[in-house]
Amino acid sequence: MPKVFESNGYKFFFYSNEGNPRERCHIHARKAGNEAKFWMTPYISLADSWGFSGNKDLIEEKWNEYFR
Repeated sequence: MPKVFESNGYKFFFYSNEGNPRERCHIHARKAGNEAKFWMTPYISLADSWGFSGNKDLIEEKWNEYFR
């Protein structure tokens, strides 16, 4: 698993066995046992997430409080 870089406790890497046919360019990020996958093209976007809390309820609550 080639490591690309580390930042703020996140390890950014790709797997050496990315499948056949290979998927388009992407990067994995891991911290504290949680992992996310980001597509790099055509623009950076979240492909999938395992274990990270999205904090959906908290975000919606704060959004609604602010914009009321």
